[in-house]
Amino acid sequence: VVLGIYPQHSKRFLRSLIKERLLEAKHSGPRLCIDLSMTNHMSKKELSRLAGQIRRLYGSNKKADRPFWIYLTGFTTDSPLYEECLRMNDGFSSYLLDRTEEDCFSLFPLETLVYLTPDSDHALENVDLNKVYILGGLVDESIQKKVTFQKAQEHSVKTARLPIQEYMVKCQNGKNYHSEILTINQVFDILSTYFETQNWPEALKKGVSSRKGYVLQNSVE
Repeated sequence: VVLGIYPQHSKRFLRSLIKERLLEAKHSGPRLCIDLSMTNHMSKKELSRLAGQIRRLYGSNKKADRPFWIYLTGFTTDSPLYEECLRMNDGFSSYLLDRTEEDCFSLFPLETLVYLTPDSDHALENVDLNKVYILGGLVDESIQKKVTFQKAQEHSVKTARLPIQEYMVKCQNGKNYHSEILTINQVFDILSTYFETQNWPEALKKGVSSRKGYVLQNSVE
């Protein structure tokens, strides 16, 4: 069933369908972990941005035909981020995902982890159901790259970056601005679209806007 095509379905029916899919993902879907252990130095404004990204990521996952199961790790109920998520995200306490104070590195066997970071030398080739993909919950671009990469290295965990360089080219723009740093919901939209379509160009188009200074290789005018 593609959501949205059947307006005659009751909201309750769609809600139960979404719930069923999400719980199915818990047992057999791909797994995504949002590492929230680095939020203690964030300003209120950054926490609000991160809470908004979590909301969008969860909303996107609910609409997916093949959703991921999501873990919010390093996430304590007495943290300012938790407060912000409750304040900004309607129904946050009933989101179907795992919240835990544990760190992602102690929650899963290290060999199953892949930390997604733009600093990695390794381009992600596919989404593997036996792996757990980690996104760093950071919003400050200047520190985001280094911190997540170093963290993965300290724990001897594999890293990967999205294959932006493989499928996209830099485009001319006024500011000569090119960035491969995306918000967690943009990265998630790419992973989710790739998982459903098995098509990287289509997936990257979904998450990397031309404002980032990149376009798909064959779309250069």
